[in-house]
Amino acid sequence: MRDDQTRIYCTAFLGVGVVASGSLQHVISTVKDVLDDRDLTQLLIFDDTTGTQIDVDFRGKTDDVLKRLGEQFGDLLGTEMNHQPTRRVGRPKLGVVSGEVTLLPRDWEWLKSQPGGASVTLRKLVGEARRAGGQQSKIRESQEATHHFMTAMAGNFHQYEEALRALYAGDLERFYHYIDDWAPDIRNHIKRLATNAFSEGNL
Repeated sequence: MRDDQTRIYCTAFLGVGVVASGSLQHVISTVKDVLDDRDLTQLLIFDDTTGTQIDVDFRGKTDDVLKRLGEQFGDLLGTEMNHQPTRRVGRPKLGVVSGEVTLLPRDWEWLKSQPGGASVTLRKLVGEARRAGGQQSKIRESQEATHHFMTAMAGNFHQYEEALRALYAGDLERFYHYIDDWAPDIRNHIKRLATNAFSEGNL
């Protein structure tokens, strides 16, 4: 799911070749300009974040297509936006909330012996756990996006199943080996989707 500040970026394929890539609005405008109606019926457009296919009704003029997509996606099909996060001047306010924590006596002794005391140590432990969880979530999302696209565009390619197993095993070297002789545009897009699919130790 996307928040209101996230644009939809996608890549359009005709056969095994990329026709256009960028914001959904840009891709739609481009393919309507360069492809005829027959080619448009065979065009496949994939979400660059999820790897899933985006269904587009190409009937009518470009404005008609964009209007229908606007009704479907709302603000995600707006004008080009600056993706740099807004920074506020000054230090952010940190809200501190007290709560009860039940630990064994030896755990309390260990916490109290750490630099900064129990509260500082607990906050550090929570922060490390959140970062680790965030990394695992990023890996899983990248794997799923890669899987979706591979299944749609390379499901009948040589060594597809082996490549999929290497993807989920976190074996980057074997994954690249299995997809090396695939159609260049498809292979390169898979590598792009799989950017975060492997842990740092395997890069």
